[in-house]
Amino acid sequence: MGFIRRQWSPEEADEWTREDVLAWILSPLSYALLSVGSALSIFLIPAGFVMLLLGAVVTFLLFYIIDPKLKVISSEYEKKQKEYLERLERITRWEEE
Repeated sequence: MGFIRRQWSPEEADEWTREDVLAWILSPLSYALLSVGSALSIFLIPAGFVMLLLGAVVTFLLFYIIDPKLKVISSEYEKKQKEYLERLERITRWEEE
């Protein structure tokens, strides 16, 4: 899958890209396939098992595509949050002393 980008900088990951469009398409598709496939599988309808399997494959593909972007964005957010809390801690200590 050479057309799926796996390495991102925080600035690049924050932009709207082809991977986001693919995730936007695959997300409701995986939800629908898993929901309908589960319901039909409960009644032992063969098409339900096929839909359930397709839903699992689409969900894995969705995870494969969007997870690298989400990890980069999350780590950048955690870094900013940590800096903010450290700064807030310094301000609070100064006021208390």
